[in-house]
Amino acid sequence: MCRSIKTLREPFTEDVTADDIEAAALQYVRKISGFRRPAAHNAEAFDRAVAAVTAATRELLENLEVRGSRPPSVSTR
Repeated sequence: MCRSIKTLREPFTEDVTADDIEAAALQYVRKISGFRRPAAHNAEAFDRAVAAVTAATRELLENLEVRGSRPPSVSTR
């Protein structure tokens, strides 16, 4: 997996921003697709995939329960 994607849940990260989530989603889609920047004919599919992974990641982080920590702090900044 992508080693540059950092863990976005406590206790590893206390304040996760929308930019953090989108950056992780972008790295994931880049790794899976093999494209750093897709060609014009693939750009829409690539962007939709990034949006879908971003939404799934946000939902996951909002619903995770980590023992011994406070409720997750997902910022919409």
